[in-house]
Amino acid sequence: MATARQLEQSITNLYEVDFLAWVEAQTQALRTRQASGLDWDNILEELESMGRSEKNALRSRLQVLLMHLIKWQWQPKKQSKSWAITIRNQRLAIKYLIKDSPSLKRLIPEILPDAWSDAAEEAAFETGLPISTFPELCPWDMDTQVMADWWPE
Repeated sequence: MATARQLEQSITNLYEVDFLAWVEAQTQALRTRQASGLDWDNILEELESMGRSEKNALRSRLQVLLMHLIKWQWQPKKQSKSWAITIRNQRLAIKYLIKDSPSLKRLIPEILPDAWSDAAEEAAFETGLPISTFPELCPWDMDTQVMADWWPE
């Protein structure tokens, strides 16, 4: 009969060798309330990773949205249907990210400065405009402009 330590090592090895099998074993242990079958350390690591992934997805989508809004405002003669579609798609994707994980909304003030900075750098690279063309901080309100049916002039 396996000792508790051997069982723990076996579960940890499964995590390293076959992630899907590990997930299935952890799911079954949770369903049947078998605490001894849970790989606590790796479950914690995976949960933290899931949270980071959600935050990174929000940051990435916000950066793309802001970059296209920047281009829309600072290159009005080059506005295109493609840019408009990207702006609409990113707004929609962000809306659903926040709908699925409402606590992401509270992270926007933390994420916004980096997303803006990255968006401005990318817009400068893409447009050839100097980075100094763009404000250091996002000049738009998240709720009434960035995420609303609003278009920079």
